[in-house]
Amino acid sequence: MIVRFSLLLFVFFLNCACGTSQGPRFITENSDFNYRTITAGEKDKYAEAIKLKYQTLFGRTGFSGQILIAKNGEIIFEDYKGYANVSNKSLILPETPIHLASVSKTFTGMAALKLWEEEKLVLDAPVTKYLPKFPYTDITIEQLLSHRSGLPDYAYFLESKKYVTVKVRNKRGRWIKKLKLVKNEVPFRTGSYTNQDVFDYMVLRKPAPQSSANRMFKYCNTNYVIMALVIEQITKEDFPTYMDKTIFKPLGMNNTFVFHNKNTTRYTPSYNAKMQPYRLEKYDCIYGDKNVYSTVRDMFLWDKALTEGRFIAQSTLEMAYQPKSQTNRSFQNYGLGWRILSKPNEERLIYHNGWWHGNNTVFTRLIGETATIIILGNKFNKTIYKGKEFAAVFTGKEDTTTLEE
Repeated sequence: MIVRFSLLLFVFFLNCACGTSQGPRFITENSDFNYRTITAGEKDKYAEAIKLKYQTLFGRTGFSGQILIAKNGEIIFEDYKGYANVSNKSLILPETPIHLASVSKTFTGMAALKLWEEEKLVLDAPVTKYLPKFPYTDITIEQLLSHRSGLPDYAYFLESKKYVTVKVRNKRGRWIKKLKLVKNEVPFRTGSYTNQDVFDYMVLRKPAPQSSANRMFKYCNTNYVIMALVIEQITKEDFPTYMDKTIFKPLGMNNTFVFHNKNTTRYTPSYNAKMQPYRLEKYDCIYGDKNVYSTVRDMFLWDKALTEGRFIAQSTLEMAYQPKSQTNRSFQNYGLGWRILSKPNEERLIYHNGWWHGNNTVFTRLIGETATIIILGNKFNKTIYKGKEFAAVFTGKEDTTTLEE
């Protein structure tokens, strides 16, 4: 009896501690999560409603890409349109990987939390604990994940631009301080940049931050570039290999990979609205913030693994969904690797959108409804960002709130 009581007490304290940045953690085991079975009638009703909305939203926009909508662990609707490569007229198929753009951040963020569960990463530790040369000593891991670091964006400082503080008059005629982007030194180097190049530039020149650490939300790709380097330092493996071994292969995501400077032959162009291709350019080999290629079916597997607690614990996932920083004056917020839309008395949306070159991507998860909307485009099409409107099929409420791109 004493042994049994001690065991129960241990489990109690373990569960209480797992939602914080300190205390005991655990390796996730398969959960006993069960979906409610959808009847054939319900499935048909959902599918018909989705088809109608799909035609309304995308019927005349020249959509090129993949779409998959699921409910309770079952695929309700999917479709594939357009060319994977216009030059050879190869069609987009279920197996065609498409660049996820910033939806890639969901993988980087969850990989970081996996390491936290394994007690290999401390969320409130300074980045310098893992990257000693990092020149911003007051920035923590959690601030990288929640976009509260204030770091400048590498796409600016590698382009020989920097922020300076200037005095300007506001609308009331008062003098205030404001950051202004101006020309900087000559470019760091020519050719394709890597994550290490971004880091080396920051160590050498320490570009001015956009704001003080933890002062405000500032969405910045540099955060996740540095986070990928932290993951490499902890695991002693390059980020693409670690992600493949830890996430993609175990979950059966056979058409998913991280694009980097050693597999450039796998590059497939995306297209602008006039179907002109984007060529490989100098930022295309930087990962962590982007560069995961995947399919809607593989992303469905990723969604199921998260929902069922097969990658990280549900309590850890809930911690990632906690609002860390309001992104605007509406009900939108950012957690750890996820955007959050939480309106009073309405379904909570956990999502991430993305854009890179001609790729627009949407990964929207209705937690209460256990429904998922996945749209991956390889031809620039802003209508893709209206994908959240499919949620009305499940919630019964039309909502045209614009989600952050």
